[in-house]
Amino acid sequence: MSEPHSSLQPWQVLTGGICGLVLTIGLARFAYTPLLPSMQLQTGLTDAAAGGLAAINYAGYITGALATAWIDDVRWRHRLYSTGLWLAILTTAAMALSDWMPAWALWRFLGGLCGAAGMLLGSGLVLGWLMRQGQRPELGIFFMGIGLSILVTAVGAWALAQWWPLWSSQWLALAAVGLVFAIPAWRWRPPVPPPTIAQAASAPSVSRRWLWTMAASYFAAGWGFVISATFIVAMVEREPTLAGQGNWAWAWVGLAALPAVFIWDRVARRWGDTRALLLAFGLQTCAIVLPALSNAWGVVLLGAVGYGATFIGIVSLTLALVGRRSPNNPGKAMARLTLSYGLAQIIAPVVAGQMAQLTGTFHGALWLTAAVMATGMALLATLPEEG
Repeated sequence: MSEPHSSLQPWQVLTGGICGLVLTIGLARFAYTPLLPSMQLQTGLTDAAAGGLAAINYAGYITGALATAWIDDVRWRHRLYSTGLWLAILTTAAMALSDWMPAWALWRFLGGLCGAAGMLLGSGLVLGWLMRQGQRPELGIFFMGIGLSILVTAVGAWALAQWWPLWSSQWLALAAVGLVFAIPAWRWRPPVPPPTIAQAASAPSVSRRWLWTMAASYFAAGWGFVISATFIVAMVEREPTLAGQGNWAWAWVGLAALPAVFIWDRVARRWGDTRALLLAFGLQTCAIVLPALSNAWGVVLLGAVGYGATFIGIVSLTLALVGRRSPNNPGKAMARLTLSYGLAQIIAPVVAGQMAQLTGTFHGALWLTAAVMATGMALLATLPEEG
């Protein structure tokens, strides 16, 4: 069934969704990663406090996921997604207003809410629209926005630092960059479905065991994602031989993520979703430990590329898989599974930040992360192939 009176084309809806991710994930969440070294150097922000701010951002994300998990009315999902687009720009600019920790905590929490709007509400709206239009129900192209988000924040932070070395100026400038993406994100939002579609009940089509096992493995994936997403630039900058290369490592994460979304869609079509996820888990575990094994630029770069190419596959495959099983309200189903992913993103940065502050290195946190990922992979291996 298609939606009447909709003149949008698939490429417009996907492009708008991608731009929405640049705002809600790129600015509201990922900008913190490349700007963190400047903030620490110029404001005295400690590793533990940096991890705490990251955890607060992810607390906002999981709060948004909780809300999304219980919102049935697609009109409200559409309104909240639209609000998140502009709030992402405002919270990014607000980070520059002061170096008062409670204010930073507030803006990071609101930024986390924006992230949930883009990832869960946005992906659900886009996937639902594609299915109603008879398009292939995959989110690979949409999740190119995550890789583009990383690339925009990495290159943007590096370029802005050449002109405005002050940390606050960099936050303001990135917010201004966001206005470029806000126009297509707003104009090409997926339209609200007709009431007969929007209010239909979503019937679960998977077992309780499948859902709990997926949730546990996705918790491990969230842990694996957040350590590098928060600290990769700081980790690289602390190596004397790699000083000045942190933003480039982050840029390579984004570059690797851009084509990876297509590759993982094809792997899943050929091997099935579960086997594709197992491969992505295994490769990401290897990529995570590489910086702990060597500080050579080639090894660090390989780890960054491996991380970027795999975390995006895990997110895309998992959310598309659960979304297809709840076609009438994919965003709600995605949000419920994402609660475990978000919980890991609250716990992991705090643990990693404390470990780094105590030991002076992130190596221990990387090995712990690899162990968590291996556990998630083992859980995933117990599932039958259903995708």
